[in-house]
Amino acid sequence: MTTATLDVTAIGNAIVDIIGRCDDAFLSTHQCPKGHMRLVDAPTIQALYAGMGPAVEISGGSAANTAVGIASFGGKAGFIGKIADDEFGRIFAHDIKASKVAFSAAAVGGGTPTSRSLILVTPDGERTMNTLLGISTELGDAELDADLIRAAKVLYLEGYLFDRPEAKAAFRKAVAIAKSAGRDVALSLSDGFCVDRHRDEFKSLIADGVDIVFANEAEIISLYQTTDFDTAASQAAKAMKMAVLTRGAKGSLLLAGSQKVAVPVEAVAQVVDSTGAGDLYAAGFLYGITHGADLAAAGRFGSIAAAEIISHTGARPETSLASLSKNR
Repeated sequence: MTTATLDVTAIGNAIVDIIGRCDDAFLSTHQCPKGHMRLVDAPTIQALYAGMGPAVEISGGSAANTAVGIASFGGKAGFIGKIADDEFGRIFAHDIKASKVAFSAAAVGGGTPTSRSLILVTPDGERTMNTLLGISTELGDAELDADLIRAAKVLYLEGYLFDRPEAKAAFRKAVAIAKSAGRDVALSLSDGFCVDRHRDEFKSLIADGVDIVFANEAEIISLYQTTDFDTAASQAAKAMKMAVLTRGAKGSLLLAGSQKVAVPVEAVAQVVDSTGAGDLYAAGFLYGITHGADLAAAGRFGSIAAAEIISHTGARPETSLASLSKNR
């Protein structure tokens, strides 16, 4: 087995986030399910954009956010995703490279546009995502960079991307590449709707080679079709090598074999925008694990990163996570 030169290589949607603020009435008017992500078409996203207030365009995408977070800790990360040769594709490529994440995908011209997500943030800091699935969902075997996968200690897969047959096949091929190089594999369940659509396939993928599973409370409850978190956590402990379960203000629960570690949240003066909290928790945890931290310490890195991200608008760190982790 060759020595890894990266900590994590992430595979996911390459999305540009368009973030704006609204009230609950706006969500109701436009039939947006508060606190969730829904898929929309071009006319819907245009109507939302026209009706909302001022917006900020920031590169996003769940796994890409995680990769940028790892780099902010001082780690080394790579990202695999698909972009179009358009304005939003250029924004995404510039931002992720500027964040010191390895990204070499060539922009594709003449077809589907770069993916984007219109994120509406209500006064309580809750985010509601309206996503136009563009070219990022067309990722397949051709977009896999085998060298980038083999170079990382951990391959991190974004559940949001696990939809089209081509993407599912690419995930399985990426897992095989990582395992052949002796690397670990992590999977984010991403959202309850992803679990509802792919429950059995997620379970199969986990059983066939996933070492670390990231899920929030709603996702793990949905995976095991129960209404009780403790019951779901017990099932996860039996089925998963390592389960990282986030619970918002309740903190997180980390399970690995006989180990069970509860990690509290970091204090935040005000929750401004919860967009990316789970992505950045994963960044902190993966940074910790790939740098020799135990479960409790890795979880604390995750909590520090999540606290930073919810203290401002956008899902990319504004303060060096390396500096924050050294000062706490």
